[in-house]
Amino acid sequence: MVDGTLSYWRAGLDSVPEEVWSHPALDVLLLPDNRLTRLPDRIGTLTALHTLDLGHNRLTSVPSSLGDLTGLTRFLYLHDNLLTELPATLGALDRLAYLNVGENRLSALPATLGSMTGLVELRAQHNHLTELPGSVGALASLRELWLRGNRLSALPASVGDLRELRELELRENAFDAVPEPLRGLPSLRRVDLRGNRIGELPDWVGELPALEKLDLRWNDVEVAPGLLAELTGRGCVVLR
Repeated sequence: MVDGTLSYWRAGLDSVPEEVWSHPALDVLLLPDNRLTRLPDRIGTLTALHTLDLGHNRLTSVPSSLGDLTGLTRFLYLHDNLLTELPATLGALDRLAYLNVGENRLSALPATLGSMTGLVELRAQHNHLTELPGSVGALASLRELWLRGNRLSALPASVGDLRELRELELRENAFDAVPEPLRGLPSLRRVDLRGNRIGELPDWVGELPALEKLDLRWNDVEVAPGLLAELTGRGCVVLR
């Protein structure tokens, strides 16, 4: 262990090493790029962890005891596994800043997501999501939301409460219109809507005060000349 960190990156592991449990004050545990299929319940005893990386493994589930890691304040990486659901207890991680659950097999995110009020960045790309929980609007600190490669056709109205949201990636979903809940978001700077089914850009997009980049490529979208002139005239890059 070096400076409170244990790293087993690409160590060919099938299970969590016993050494881990002898360091209850561990700050950072890195287990990416292994062959882990399960995570022991006692992971919840490592309450001093602020960073946990379990990415690029073969996990089919994670235990509810993950919610006991209330010291997690920086990163939780669960990307590129075989997860079909997440435990509701994740909502207890209310100080976590970054959560990555991308590249799994999730059809839903837990309703308790909204309790993770410390989240600044949420990545859930390349899953099977058809909707987001309404509680997402409670993530008052959220600045980045990455949802590429899902099956979303709408966003909950509560997304309109994400006053700090700056970057939104909705690429390669099933939207046939720009989601109405984005209307009036004061901090939204970049929106990626590539590869959807959007046919028209609504006038209210011109009212997004902070918009710097709007990517509409790979849609059959019409943009009114006046709206396009308004956006580009103030320096917003519109790609189509």
